Amino acid sequence: MNAAEVVRFGLAGAVNTVFGFGVYSGLVLLGMPVSVALLIATVAGVFFNFLTFGGFAFRKLEARRLPRFLVAYAAIYLFNLALLEGLRAVTSLGPIVAQLACLVVVAPTAYLVLRAKVFQEPRP
Repeated sequence: MNAAEVVRFGLAGAVNTVFGFGVYSGLVLLGMPVSVALLIATVAGVFFNFLTFGGFAFRKLEARRLPRFLVAYAAIYLFNLALLEGLRAVTSLGPIVAQLACLVVVAPTAYLVLRAKVFQEPRP
């Protein structure tokens, strides 16, 4: 892990988050169930995120990494959903504010998962 990579991940993550959070919030405001809104936002952003994370953040945009990226994003989605539902169960936060709070945990977790499972350096 190097500082430049972390900064690039943060920048790409910020763009991805604005997109995904915007889709999620819009769908929730339209009355869609939280789990469905989160799923649609995740699916809508996954290919865009593959480009920004793979091409910009990790500088390893290769189609062969896409299957692992999809599996990693599925795991990140399930983690995010469990965290979101758990937070909403123990607080009075609405779904949008609760998701915003979850991002503090989900974003660094996503970096670690993507770094370790999708964009890791090949072993000699």
